[in-house]
Formats: sequence, structure tokens, C-alpha cells
Amino acid sequence: MQRLFGILLVIIIIIVGSSCGNVKNLQYVQGAFDTAKLSKVQFTDPVIQTGDLLGINLYSDDAKATAAVMAQPTTISALAGNSGTASTATPAATPGTGYLVNQDGFIQLYKIGMIKAAGMTKKQLADSLAQRYVTLDLLKNPFVEVRFLNYKVTLVGEVAHPGTYSFPTEKINIFEAISLAGDITVFGKRNNVKVVREINGVRQFVELDLSKPDVFGSPYYYLQQNDMVIVDVTKNKAAVNDQVTVRNITVAASILATIAIFINIFK
Repeated sequence: MQRLFGILLVIIIIIVGSSCGNVKNLQYVQGAFDTAKLSKVQFTDPVIQTGDLLGINLYSDDAKATAAVMAQPTTISALAGNSGTASTATPAATPGTGYLVNQDGFIQLYKIGMIKAAGMTKKQLADSLAQRYVTLDLLKNPFVEVRFLNYKVTLVGEVAHPGTYSFPTEKINIFEAISLAGDITVFGKRNNVKVVREINGVRQFVELDLSKPDVFGSPYYYLQQNDMVIVDVTKNKAAVNDQVTVRNITVAASILATIAIFINIFK
């Protein structure tokens, strides 16, 4: 009988000991900060990729000329230019739509045809379009504004709410994305978060240690459109699953011990 109680005591000690985790595993950016090294913000303009949906707004001094080169003109607002003439903003597509970058990396615009977009930043594409309108003598003093309509990041693994998230801004960092997904669970590896990025058909992989201040200096600290963030599971989760088995064994052992006691009493 004493041997049975000894076994139960050992099982209880194992359960209590295995449930005690290291608090440091749940903390972000631990340790001292090298402010001289990390104070400079390293943000790289995202590069347009195949499959991106772009919104393109066109501005010029002549409202009629601007409308004439757009497939479906819709005046948004009139802006006063430096010369005092009215400037008209016209969206390049109907509300809720945009220009899709095809698999060859091109978009097609009315009057100017196919334009290479993949591999460019928004500014580079905007400058290229403006130059094309001038070269073809379609507009005078054109100004083009390009934005992403499908800026999204996918988070999978040990986050509270895995899924694909769309952002209204193109400057989203790894902590903001994780917080929108409900944070990393207690079973997620904060010191080894993977970021998968595709640029011009080439897939890149990087591992970020969110427990170190150096993460602020990583070129992957700011995410780009279509990035995938993968949070791996720690061994603790498997241990917890094992604890369920141990708990069941403990309950069974307790039942057996109770039965043994009654047998001894009524023997």
C-alpha cells in the first residue's frame, strides 16, 4: 500500500515540476539596447510583385485631358495648383477594383498599353507612368500616385488567431502583425520566428529572434506584402499533452488506491 502511495507522490511531483516554465521564454526584446545601433530606422520600400493589386490615381492640370486617358473617369476632387489652375484627381479604376499585375509582371492602362510593374517600388512605377504620359504627349505636368490595394501578411502556427491580415498601411512591423493575430501563445517560440518572403520569383527565408533587441535592426523587422510569418511550437506543448496522459493515469491510480483501501477495510 505504501508503495502505491509512493508512486502517486512521484507522479504528482512530475506534474508540478513539468508545469513550471521559464518566464523568460514568454518575454520580448530582453537585455540591454544598443541605442546607437538600433536608433536608425531601416525601412525599405516594398517592391511590386506579380499578383499585386494596384490603385493608381492620376493628376494633371487639365481635367478633360486627364479624363480622356482614363478608362472610367471619376472626379474625386479639385486641387489648386501653384499657377492657380484647377487640377483634377481621377482614379485609374472603379471603386473596389484596381490594376492586377499579371504573371509576366505587367499592368495594362488605357491609352499607354502594357507597362512593366513587377520589381519596381511604387515611386518608380509612378515616375515611369508620368514619363510615359509626357512622352506620348497625352498630359502636361502629370502626377501619378500608386498604392497597394492588397497589402496583406499571413500568420500561421502558434499565434492566437492565425490567418491572413490586410493592412491599410505599407509600413507594418513584425510586432504589429503578431499583435493583430492575438499575440504568440505560451507555446510559441519567440526566439525563432520565421519570415518567408517572395521577391521576383525568388523565395527568401529568415529567422527572427524576438527576444533580442537586435530584431529592431533586421531588414525583416518591417514586413512586406504577401510575407508569411511562421511561429513554431515549443516542446512545452507536447509536454502539456503528455500531462493529460499522466493526469489520466493519476486518476486511474487514485481509483485503484481507493479500491485497495476498501478491500483492506472489509477483508
